[in-house]
Amino acid sequence: MEQTLVLNATYEPVKIVDWQRAITLWVQGKVEVLAEHDVEKRAVTFTFRLPAVVRLLRFVTVRGRRDRVPFTRANIFRRDGHRCQYCGRDFASQDLTFDHVIPAARGGPRTWENIVTACVPCNRRKGARTPEEAGMALLRRPGRPAASPIFRVSIGRRKTPDSWRDYLYWHAALEG
Repeated sequence: MEQTLVLNATYEPVKIVDWQRAITLWVQGKVEVLAEHDVEKRAVTFTFRLPAVVRLLRFVTVRGRRDRVPFTRANIFRRDGHRCQYCGRDFASQDLTFDHVIPAARGGPRTWENIVTACVPCNRRKGARTPEEAGMALLRRPGRPAASPIFRVSIGRRKTPDSWRDYLYWHAALEG
């Protein structure tokens, strides 16, 4: 099923909707279509391509906490740059784990401030000890990441359509 990226009037990503909802918004005159998928649908008297990216014609205030990045495994890896926070080496997602700085067995919470990315060898070496007890230093102190369209919109999408990339800030530098 094709989905459509909805942008605010200011070109900021707002949400992802089914193509049917995007068509409804377009027919109601609420959006303009900026990009289309290669997929066509046929009606009785005409054929149309499915919208890939639409922009709201009026600015809408988005309800909810947009300044909060969801606490997920993928976002922990993204925050830490897919780098083990103990040895400093870069890894693919499937070769990483996450580690409780204060071990869960000792009441360490599952929060942004207590979870770091770790490779399997470093995670095993540290075990159920604190980094100090294991003689291992953290590269940097963990914390909640700043809100970012990269964190918010890319979650839950294994393959992002190419037509969305210009609108999701894929080419922006992530480190200053």
